Amino acid sequence: MSDLDAIDRKILGHLQADGRITMQELAGKVGLSVSPCHRRVKLLEERGVITRYIASVDQKALGLHVSVFISIKLARQKEEDLKRFEKAISAWPEVLECYLMTGNRDYLLRVVAADLSSYEAFLKTKLTRLDGIASIESSFALSQVKYSIALPV
Repeated sequence: MSDLDAIDRKILGHLQADGRITMQELAGKVGLSVSPCHRRVKLLEERGVITRYIASVDQKALGLHVSVFISIKLARQKEEDLKRFEKAISAWPEVLECYLMTGNRDYLLRVVAADLSSYEAFLKTKLTRLDGIASIESSFALSQVKYSIALPV
């Protein structure tokens, strides 16, 4: 949002780095007293700038060692086909991200799995059973070079 001032941006930066920071610590870091800082945070939440607070969990610590990027081409790009696909994949916990794309493919998915066998099971029991998919192309990540959920503020 373009109407964020420098203090709002500082607040967002600190909250993205540590969502568990106390209001007192946050206020000190952005140069406000606690009450005005709290009001600003509440306003950012009410305006939908802050959408939620989460714990970032290490994928490999949960035994999810495989990351796969999947390009999907649908047989048709009619609105009902897009909605049906989106509804189906939204229910699958293995799918962490899904983007409607321009270009050769209709969707790009990021999927996690414990191992290749688990990914194969996901592919066979879920993805390939969806009607309307023309092609599926999987690319396996060898290593993660950078990962961030913090937006530049």
